[in-house]
Amino acid sequence: MSGPGAFGAGGRAPKIKNKNAAAVQITAEQLIREAYERQGSAEKAPRQKVLDGEELRDYQARRRREYEEGVRRNRTNVAEWLRYANWEESQGEVARARSIYLRALEVDSRNQTTYIKYAEMEMKNKNVNLARNIYDMAVTVLPRVAQFWFRYTYMEELLGNVEGARTVFNRWMQWEPPEDAWAAFVKFELRYKEVDNARAVFERFVFVHPEPKTWLRWATFEEDQGAPDRVREVFGLAIDRLGEEFMDQRVFISFAKFEVRMREHERARAIYRYALERLPKSKAQALYNQYTLFEKQFGDKDEIEAVVVNKRRMEYEAALKADARDYDAWIDYSRLEEDAGDLERARDVYERAIAACPLVAEKRLWRRYIYLWLFYALFEETIARDAERARQVYAACLELVPHEQFTFAKVWLQYAWFEIRQGSVGAARRALGQALGRCAKDKLFRGYIALELELREFDRARTLYAKYLEFNPANCATWVECARLEAALGEAERCRALFEIAVEQPTLDMPEVLWKAYIDFEFDEGDYAATRSLYERLLALTDHVKVWISMARFELAVAERAADGAPAEPVAAARAVYERAYSRLQELGLKEERLALLESWRETEDAHAGGDSAVVERRMPKRVRRRRELDDGSLEEYFDYVFPDDKEQGSQFKLLAKAHLWKQKAAQKAAATAADAGQDGNDES
Repeated sequence: MSGPGAFGAGGRAPKIKNKNAAAVQITAEQLIREAYERQGSAEKAPRQKVLDGEELRDYQARRRREYEEGVRRNRTNVAEWLRYANWEESQGEVARARSIYLRALEVDSRNQTTYIKYAEMEMKNKNVNLARNIYDMAVTVLPRVAQFWFRYTYMEELLGNVEGARTVFNRWMQWEPPEDAWAAFVKFELRYKEVDNARAVFERFVFVHPEPKTWLRWATFEEDQGAPDRVREVFGLAIDRLGEEFMDQRVFISFAKFEVRMREHERARAIYRYALERLPKSKAQALYNQYTLFEKQFGDKDEIEAVVVNKRRMEYEAALKADARDYDAWIDYSRLEEDAGDLERARDVYERAIAACPLVAEKRLWRRYIYLWLFYALFEETIARDAERARQVYAACLELVPHEQFTFAKVWLQYAWFEIRQGSVGAARRALGQALGRCAKDKLFRGYIALELELREFDRARTLYAKYLEFNPANCATWVECARLEAALGEAERCRALFEIAVEQPTLDMPEVLWKAYIDFEFDEGDYAATRSLYERLLALTDHVKVWISMARFELAVAERAADGAPAEPVAAARAVYERAYSRLQELGLKEERLALLESWRETEDAHAGGDSAVVERRMPKRVRRRRELDDGSLEEYFDYVFPDDKEQGSQFKLLAKAHLWKQKAAQKAAATAADAGQDGNDES
């Protein structure tokens, strides 16, 4: 096709708009196949018919020339030789086909297909000796090709030549073939009931392939033959030959299961234990599991617990191998050994655990580690009953901790109490004194004081309290404890002096606790004037609503004791304090505090006879919702309290009441207007 019409106007090729792949892809192979299938009878090669011997000879000569030209052009093409030989065989020319196979083997003597086709042709034509010669030649040239040996032995066995097949197998085994060849030899002997020969094959088999699965095959064979003594002998040889380096847990598991099948449970248990002692734990997971199942099925309680302990021990070892500083795992592991009752093993675990010291001197990394030392010392003291060894553990721990950077008060205190239990009070005091000198902290002071109080050494406790207060004078709890000690000893003046010194301190962490303890002390002593004076001093420092409420309750309690049952006077005494507090909070503009005060006041009025809660109700605020503008310009809703007696907000409260009244009147007027309109409509109708 030519001219401008071929590509459109102008002679240009048409522009392809869609370059995507077609939905149905057509391959070149498909095109060729369809062309061949659709070609007409005129295009196909004519089918040649041979009518007499002369035409047959011409046809054979022509085909031979074609095959000869083909093999001459490409001598290394084995497929061409095989087609040539196959054609000659189809023509009944076996001698010519044999010659072609031999010529092909001269070209390529290592081609497996040629040998196989050649032997198959001879077998097909019942030339057994020639086929045997071909296989002999094949296994001589290619002795590592298992296919030749399998076909050779199969041919001999098919012909009934059992000794010949056995001879071929023996020749094959001299080359030390793979495992499937040995298995085929064993099956061959078993097919002819030659058990001794099969056993001899297994002896050679395990020598050539000394893997665990080979020994297991032999043991299974002996068990199938009903020879338990030989099975034990095979497993014993396997354990000796494999050794610890190449031993597999499957051998021991199979050996033990065999003994279980023989009802020899003690033998099986001995095998499991022997294996667990020899094999590393990383290679005995399945062995542990099988031993656990065995003991659960045939063992008693102690043996089952021993198996469980061994299994958990293996799990801990694996976890610690992955992370040697997993201190929780060390603690659980040591507890496991303690419960098992093996002191030496538990001590070994503790020694390995404390050797895994944190690499960085940072207290958060030492917190769990230090418990290993404490548990170790406690183990030596309480379980091993070795006090001297426990003392050495404490000493080593205290020497290891970097006290200049941080310390652990629990270690010093546990060591001190250990010495107390051993009857060495002096050693305990020396240890705690050393601790306070090197790294004083609150917990150490409290623990030392608690020890002296347990020993009823009050003078020493006073001395320690004095040092403690010098160390941390802002700790209100310490002042309170020291004062209570003096009060318990009957030293009221010393107690009062301590409280006075305490409240004069410039910095206190919890002054409310200190003032409350001082007030409670004076109240318990019955000195109400001093108590009232303390309240006044405290109110001079703070106007907290809880202080006012506490003072009102104090006055109520004092008035109740003084009134001796008169109902009205106690409430009046408390009411005076509430009135005073309300006025003060109103001056400060504290609304929520005033509400809390009024609620406490109302409870007091309601709880006592002669109370007048109406006095409080008139002052209760109204809760209103309001809005305020934030820094970003947005509005926020909040709740506010409007008190009736606030001068600043009194007018707002009245205005709000008037607004509610106006709204009610407007609603009533609208309702009346609607009623009149309805009446007028009825009259017109």
